Amino acid sequence: MREKFAASQIKLHWLTFFLVALAYAAIELRGFAQRGSWQGYTLIVTHFTAGTMVLVLMLSRLLLRTRHRSPAILPAAPRWQTGLAHLTHTLIYALFISLPLMGIASRYLWGRDWWLFGFSMPVANTPDADLAKAFTGWHKTLAPLGYWLTGLHAVAALFHHYFLKDNTLLRMMPGRQRGQ
Repeated sequence: MREKFAASQIKLHWLTFFLVALAYAAIELRGFAQRGSWQGYTLIVTHFTAGTMVLVLMLSRLLLRTRHRSPAILPAAPRWQTGLAHLTHTLIYALFISLPLMGIASRYLWGRDWWLFGFSMPVANTPDADLAKAFTGWHKTLAPLGYWLTGLHAVAALFHHYFLKDNTLLRMMPGRQRGQ
């Protein structure tokens, strides 16, 4: 059995991390840009684009999970840790799929111009401001959970590496597998 995740899984994991960080940074920095300025526009387009790419990558990662089994944690973790890890991963996938979907839906439903990758995106012919506000509200309410889940995920990986001394972290680190 392999010691590490497939190279494609590792690449998508770290690219997803980078894009999540970029989406969060862009929206947090937006407050420093003057409303209507090119800097504000750039930050919003960056947030929308990075978020949409997170959706694409998370769906791709789900597909890869069906094709590649996870390498074993050695030494094996207790069942409660495995269960907690599965719960955390499920929440991460659910959040980073649903947040972009809510963001895209809200932008579409507002009926106002919005952009991805610098290109104008379609809008609803009949805007629904109430539903758009609901999606925006849920997006803003759930987004901070991403900080906590990502932090928990990172702390758990470091705890496994430095205190439990297992291969949890090493399974997702870039580089060659032993014996290759």
